[in-house]
Order: sequence, then structure tokens, then C-alpha cells
Amino acid sequence: MLINNVNSPEFALVRQWIAEAQRITAITGAGISTASGIPDFRGPNGLWTKNPLAEKASNIRVYLKDEEVRIAGWKASSDRQLRSVEPNVGHHALVELERRGQLHGLVTQNVDGLHVGAGNSRELVHEVHGTWQFTRCISCREQRPVEETLKRVDAGEADPKCLKCGGLMKRDVILFGEALVDEVIAVALKAAEEADLILAIGSSLNVMPAANVVPRGKAAGAKVVIINGQPTEMDHFADAFLLGDISELLPALVAIPD
Repeated sequence: MLINNVNSPEFALVRQWIAEAQRITAITGAGISTASGIPDFRGPNGLWTKNPLAEKASNIRVYLKDEEVRIAGWKASSDRQLRSVEPNVGHHALVELERRGQLHGLVTQNVDGLHVGAGNSRELVHEVHGTWQFTRCISCREQRPVEETLKRVDAGEADPKCLKCGGLMKRDVILFGEALVDEVIAVALKAAEEADLILAIGSSLNVMPAANVVPRGKAAGAKVVIINGQPTEMDHFADAFLLGDISELLPALVAIPD
């Protein structure tokens, strides 16, 4: 069922599904954060489209051996002023689901930390690709708030090193070539299997294993609602596919029915 009109009977039906659901597990991708001013990666104005060096910085092998790539990555983090990015109405809609006691789990492929920043409980948010709200030493695993490290970059340290052991540091995100955290993935998939409704929001659903949330939930009997600005890899699992602006569609879906 393809829906692109918030005033349609089909939209009202999906809103009813959400109102009646008792255990909603959401999976979110870059599309939910674009309204906060964070571009996606591969779109026309994506971070990697505009800056191929930034994409190289997302590969752990390149990151470790190429100082130029690390310097470009730190400069990009500082220039984007991540500290000033704020959650948008889409993030707050998911906070509302938690307030009502309906949100069972929130699996996010994003590393921006905006779900927790909006007010979702950290124990419900499963950041499968890590978070840029912290930095981590690759050698000793020391974790520090990103603001602390970016202040050093702003002060002239182009490639800041760990203050504890002197090792290379990176934002605390999972880079290509690094293993995901098995415990985080397991908890995320468990939340999918226990859900009675899956909300897939702003994701192309082509990155595994996070995207497995959709078929796992479907196989366990959950309804699947996909909300995105373009088709996804898993539209065939959807009971409803809502095409359009997430900032418009998601708040309208979560609103209390008349």
C-alpha cells in the first residue's frame, strides 16, 4: 500500500495501527536527520558526494595509514559544528511514542546522537554504528566527549592523539572494515522480533545487519510501515509505504487520532 497523502483514508488506517500498537520498534537512517541540517552520505548533496576524502576517512584501513585522511576528517567534524545540531520534529515524534509507553526499541544507523538528545531513553536506543558524540582511542579504547577533542582541533591540533596513551583517535563510530558490536546487534534484532509494529524511517534499508530489523519483525508477525523519500530495498515487506517528507509524515502519524 503506497501512501503519499496525509489526508487519505489509507493514511488514517496506518495512524490507527500506530495508535493501537503496544510494542513499536523503529529503525532510523540518515533521512530522519536531514531536517536537522545533517546531509545524507550518497545523495546529491551528501557528505561523501561533495567530499570523497571524507568517504575515505570512513574506512578503518585508510584511516589508520593516511594522516591526510585523518586530518581532513577532524577538520570536517569541526567545520560541521556538530555541537550545534538539534533534534527535529521527527525525533520528537519518537520521543512521544516512548512517553506513551509504546516504543519497545529504537534501532538507529545514525551516529548523530539526536535520538538521545531529543529525549529517548538511552536503554531503548541501539546505535548500531556508534556515535560521534564521543571520541575513542584506537589503542587503549579511552572514550571522551567529542566536544573535548574538537576544542583541541579548533586550537590547532590537526590530528589529535590520545591524552592517555598517545595513540590514534577517531570518533566513536564503526568505520568500514571494523566489526560491529555483537551485543548491540543482538539486542536490536531481539527488539524487532518482539515488536507488533516496525517503523522503518529514513533508511534505504540496504545496510546489513541493521536492516534485518524489517524482515525479522515481519517474520515474527509485526506490521511493517516504511517512511522514506524514495523506494527502499525492503518495500516488499511493507504493509504500508509512505512516500514523502519524514518531518511531515511522522509527526502526523504519531498524533493522537480524532
